[in-house]
Amino acid sequence: MKTLLSLAVCAALSVSATARAGALVDVSIIDRDTGAPLQTHAHDGKLYVAGTPGHRYAVHLTNRTGMRVLAVLSVDGVNAISGETASPDQSGYVLNGYESTDVSGWRKSMSEIAQFNFTNLSSSYAARTGRPANVGVIGVAVFREKPLFWREGRIAEAPLADRYPPAKAAPQSADAAGARAEGAPAPATAQAMRPIPAPQESLGTGHGAREQSEVRYTRFVRASASPDEVDSIWYDSQRNLVAQGVIPPPHPIARQPQPFPGGFVPDPAG
Repeated sequence: MKTLLSLAVCAALSVSATARAGALVDVSIIDRDTGAPLQTHAHDGKLYVAGTPGHRYAVHLTNRTGMRVLAVLSVDGVNAISGETASPDQSGYVLNGYESTDVSGWRKSMSEIAQFNFTNLSSSYAARTGRPANVGVIGVAVFREKPLFWREGRIAEAPLADRYPPAKAAPQSADAAGARAEGAPAPATAQAMRPIPAPQESLGTGHGAREQSEVRYTRFVRASASPDEVDSIWYDSQRNLVAQGVIPPPHPIARQPQPFPGGFVPDPAG
């Protein structure tokens, strides 16, 4: 068993869990420049958020259980602690029961990170290190801790069948309300709708400015070789998510005839 900073490394494993809303750990994305969590949108079985280019962000993790869990964080297919191409058997953050934390950047040392920020795919850390294939998704592999109990005067491992009840997935929800368009006046009784913008270069996560972030080593033994759940959130710009159909375009609005639209009498056409 190896011990690391508020994170742990254990034996190799294979992944069998599928993406779902967090039953063990809630995952959300916080825009650090506005202080607000990004709204999630459900589409084709995935959860999406719209990021703002240039804004810093944090991955907010909340342990929903009363026991410690290990959260292995992947950003754009890269482990956020080690910088390796991500795999669930790598380093992660350990959360105590019901604890929450914000992971705000790539870990550079025990006391420093490089900030996560939304940037063009070509400027992302993954692309700049030759790994652009998985830019645009944030994943968290969650592991329960292997329990111990007292028996016959010594600490022993609990039988596998008695370790934990099956986890139940939390219901997924999405807020996908579109904003009303406020365009220029249209002819009377006609309907006006903003056109769907053409897609632009996808967003990725940059290697931003350094900031202080203290962590420490701890010991964690995984209860299973496979993650108990894997939570995933895809991201892109608002414009691209509208173009992809993830976020509905603005709703059409009907313009009512006005009795006093102003101006002078023009000559009729023709």
